[in-house]
Amino acid sequence: MVVGILLALAVTMAELPPAATGPVDFVRDIQPIFQQACFKCHGAEKQKGGFRLDVKAAALKGGDSDTPSIVPGKSADSPLIQFVAGTDPDIKMPPQGAPLTAAQVGLLRAWIDRGAVWPDSASAQSEDALKTHWAFQPVSRPPVPTIEGPQAASIRQPIDAFIAAKLAQSGLAMAPEADKRTLVRRLYLVLHGLPPTSEEVAAFVADDRPAAYNELVDRLLDSPRYGERWARHWLDIMAFGETHGFEVNTPRNNAWPYRDYVIRALNADRPYPEFIKDQLVGDATGEDAATGFIVAKAALLPGQTGRDIESIRLARQDQLNDMVLNAGSTFLGLTIHCARCHDHKFDPISQRDYYAMTAIFAGVRHGERPLTTVGDKERRLEANALKSRIAALETGLAKYEPLANPALEPKPTDPRFNQENFPPTRARFVRFTIQDANLHPSFGLIEPCLDELEIFTTDDANVGLAKGGAKVSASGTLPGSAIHRLEHVNDGKYGNGRSWISDEKGRGWVLVELPDEVTIHKIVWSRDRQGEYTDRLATAYTIEVGTSLDALKTVASRLPLRSAVSPRLTVDRFRPVAAKRLRFTILTSNSIEPCLDELEVFTPGPQPRNVALASAGAKTKASGTYPGSAIHRLEHLNDGRYGNGRSWISNENGRGWVEVEFPETTTIDRVAWARDREEVYADRLATSYRIEVADESGTWTLVASSQDRRPYVPGAQAYTVESTAGLDEAEVKTLQALREEKRALEQRVAELTRVAMVYAGVFTNPEETFRLSRGDPMQRRETVGPGAISQLPPKLELPADATDQARRSALAKWIAAPENPLTARVLVNRLWHHHFGEGLVNTPSDFGRNGARPVNGPLLDWLASEFVTRGWSLKAMHRLIVTSATFRQSSRPRPDAIAMDSGTRLLWRYPPRRLEAEAIRDSMLAVAGTLDLRMGGPGFSAFAPNENYVRVYNPKTSYGPADWRRMIYQTKVRMAQDSTFGAFDCPDAGQNQPSRPRSTTPLQALNLFNSQFVAQQAGFLADRLKREAGDDTARQIHLAYRLALGRDPDGEETRLCAALVKEQDLTTFCRVLLNTNEFMFVP
Repeated sequence: MVVGILLALAVTMAELPPAATGPVDFVRDIQPIFQQACFKCHGAEKQKGGFRLDVKAAALKGGDSDTPSIVPGKSADSPLIQFVAGTDPDIKMPPQGAPLTAAQVGLLRAWIDRGAVWPDSASAQSEDALKTHWAFQPVSRPPVPTIEGPQAASIRQPIDAFIAAKLAQSGLAMAPEADKRTLVRRLYLVLHGLPPTSEEVAAFVADDRPAAYNELVDRLLDSPRYGERWARHWLDIMAFGETHGFEVNTPRNNAWPYRDYVIRALNADRPYPEFIKDQLVGDATGEDAATGFIVAKAALLPGQTGRDIESIRLARQDQLNDMVLNAGSTFLGLTIHCARCHDHKFDPISQRDYYAMTAIFAGVRHGERPLTTVGDKERRLEANALKSRIAALETGLAKYEPLANPALEPKPTDPRFNQENFPPTRARFVRFTIQDANLHPSFGLIEPCLDELEIFTTDDANVGLAKGGAKVSASGTLPGSAIHRLEHVNDGKYGNGRSWISDEKGRGWVLVELPDEVTIHKIVWSRDRQGEYTDRLATAYTIEVGTSLDALKTVASRLPLRSAVSPRLTVDRFRPVAAKRLRFTILTSNSIEPCLDELEVFTPGPQPRNVALASAGAKTKASGTYPGSAIHRLEHLNDGRYGNGRSWISNENGRGWVEVEFPETTTIDRVAWARDREEVYADRLATSYRIEVADESGTWTLVASSQDRRPYVPGAQAYTVESTAGLDEAEVKTLQALREEKRALEQRVAELTRVAMVYAGVFTNPEETFRLSRGDPMQRRETVGPGAISQLPPKLELPADATDQARRSALAKWIAAPENPLTARVLVNRLWHHHFGEGLVNTPSDFGRNGARPVNGPLLDWLASEFVTRGWSLKAMHRLIVTSATFRQSSRPRPDAIAMDSGTRLLWRYPPRRLEAEAIRDSMLAVAGTLDLRMGGPGFSAFAPNENYVRVYNPKTSYGPADWRRMIYQTKVRMAQDSTFGAFDCPDAGQNQPSRPRSTTPLQALNLFNSQFVAQQAGFLADRLKREAGDDTARQIHLAYRLALGRDPDGEETRLCAALVKEQDLTTFCRVLLNTNEFMFVP
């Protein structure tokens, strides 16, 4: 039962022991009562009900009830007195042992009635224990110890002096330096997570210069492999994942840019304060993807939670909690999230501090958004300039667009079969002249194609065949093709593989000379009778026949049909006509009631005007308007705004009309209309229509219709709008040049305006933040403004109305402030951890009182101060650490040292350790020669495709080159593991993992030896050995050792391995080698 839950308990003064009448001193009389009867449940180690009696501020504040348990001046109203007096028989305080005596209760009552005077010094021990904790003190710069005696010669730099001094306290000494082969392998595995090549090992071993080691370190730090290696450590710390987690665990397809940012920032040696700022407010620093840090953890998204207010609030509060958790644990090494329900039990973090930090992130929500990158403004300006040029090109192209011809009988051409019938005609010559062709989807107007031209007599005999004696000639043939040849046009064989292609774009002719003069009545032609290809199709042509070339006459022709209607934009051009009114009548639509987002009517000339605008005085009316809609209204038809949200919809299925009346009779020559110019919707499209105009007399004239357009087919290839029919060669070239320039510019605009999406937080106006009683979103208390941990310097104060970006920027500045005692310490400890396998503080994300103390505190502070001195450069600290004698020690064990320090915490040798899962996998690929070092972009998956609403991630059973990138580029799925390497303590991003365990289990060995992936890579390694070492088994074994282990085998190893190869095969030997401890350990 918690203190304070019986505030309504009716207690009479008569039931309580009387207050003491003599003098009362807190230290002498009251504090001993608290220590004896209360601290067990309400002291430093435990606070039942959130109530604490060892610290003045906490005691006077009260517990989870948010009502003070001590009311100064009013002991009878103080719940503390009611409880310890035993006024309720169901409540016993203290719960065990003897109850307080009447005299003790009287002392408590007298103390409260007289104002509950509590000297600050009386609680100083508890409060100072928080304030004087080592991690909360300013970072000092301890003097470097002086090392004398035999150890002095091994000291290379201050790190070594601190280590040697600590070892000396335990009677230990540093180990001698490791051999060069060990050092080069250690450096590569620690800094790159990859083994050195045999050539790199040989070169380093042969280089006796003193500078060789430092130069190797510089090369490794300058390599992009460094960023990939150390980014993995960072992503573990902050729980980066590419699925949402929880039951549905759906993908976050665009979370990967954050991973790429971390790699890029580490390789560029971004100063740590900037690295922090990027991740909290990258939308202001030019590193927009970096804010993926804030929303990295698992989250239930809208639609995945209940619809009740409790579920919605709880899901949101959990998201905010994770944002605070990530920032606090990653950058500060504190468990700030432990203050969600009450003041932190161990660290100086109040519940109010916790909610002040949630207020920092109150404007951040999970979700995707467009990624802003450096150069966006310049790209927009370039795109706008290109769009202006495209508009000018469109004006030039407009004169090549066929005018509307509503009287034209529609007769589109078909890629598979076209037949022209005409009255029986005597002929010896037949000429097929192509005047235009459709557009190729990628290349625009290209050379047209005929797969066969057939000429039939009245008794249906094909007299155009070459085998019958017919001869063919042409305007020209596409050169250099074995399948597109002139003789194929009348060889009796169909398909693209036996066809003729012109050498002119959009034009060309074929002439067939028959062996004799005959009577013909039918011509059949096709682009590809087999139906595989639809491009290069003649859309306008004439067929001429005659007994001589001088007597040719046209028997069939097709004028070009206009392109099909488009949801995005359709333009009808016609001869200039004077109009007072224009009516657009929809006859059919592709679905339900038709919709127009805008109807525009233009005047002719170089500077056309849209005279249909309401702002120009035009008035509209319609057959009817879809009722009850705020966005589909008649006035939206000519408001100058595009898109479904400002459109008109008819009230009739598949039909309707709209009419525009101009202020005065105006000459017009073009109508532009669309279903949705924003290209979101393609339904409700008018597929057949009529456009009529009326003059002042009211006489209506048809000026355009869908009659002469190609049929609308959803998703069909777009046909050319312009036509080359009737143009001479010069005009065709002009048209072609305009089209090609327009196409190239449109492609460039598409590139410039392509929107990349990123899962990096959606930023909104911050919502109001409340302190929540017991962390319950339904128990809101007072509002809390944005802030940080009030007892840690510097002071962070922000106005309650601070913007979202200002809040996050202030937090980043506060974390990276030089006077913040935690930031530098936490980061250098993380670096130390991954260089030596364990940090100086072995709770790397908990520097609070519940965490571990540093094994070498002076060294930690010296490193932290050095980090700041060196400009917060991570590479500078890497270089400092790996060039130390401490890092360069041999890893050989010594019985005396093991007896004193079995865990090698004092670093009397370099601690060997198993590689992480990623480094094992990457090393196998590197040795096998299959590693793909392509950087960045979407990752590869370790799981079979799955599109279920609730995802089930089944591991792949086969692997290809797409899976052979470094494992950091493997899509990180929460709650699912790589089938082979997950057993190697690989975190699943469900929780922050600042330090991976290093287990040794039978499952690991079974996974590796029986893995299809490992077997496959062993096979590739065997192939490599055969290529590079030939068929000599001894040479193969020596090369394998050099590739995998960086050394040659000794005689016994060679003998045993050769026996294995002989008994089994080379692949089995490779498989064994890739499973050895020596391969998988940092030496």
